[in-house]
Amino acid sequence: MLSCIPTDMRKSINGLSILVSDSFGLNPAEEYVFVFWNRKRDKLKALYWDRNGFCLYYKILEKGKFKLQESRHGKIELTLEQFSWLLDGLDFTKLKGHPRLHYDKYF
Repeated sequence: MLSCIPTDMRKSINGLSILVSDSFGLNPAEEYVFVFWNRKRDKLKALYWDRNGFCLYYKILEKGKFKLQESRHGKIELTLEQFSWLLDGLDFTKLKGHPRLHYDKYF
């Protein structure tokens, strides 16, 4: 889950958990990765629950910016592949991977 509004990067696990709960109306211990970014779009934090505790991933770009835009929708659901593209500096909104295939029966 990607926040569509810039976030104060001074927030840590507790502050971001409250933000997830209050702003998104979601349980921060669900099976999501919650992604937050700063106004300059050069810092990104990802919060996720790992079986028995929270993990916080923090990336600061020395050069460049993450391809993010503010939106009034509040949040965007990302696939793991799109999150990887975001970290690599790609515009995940313009990229499409191969479609996921589902089979009821195997050959």
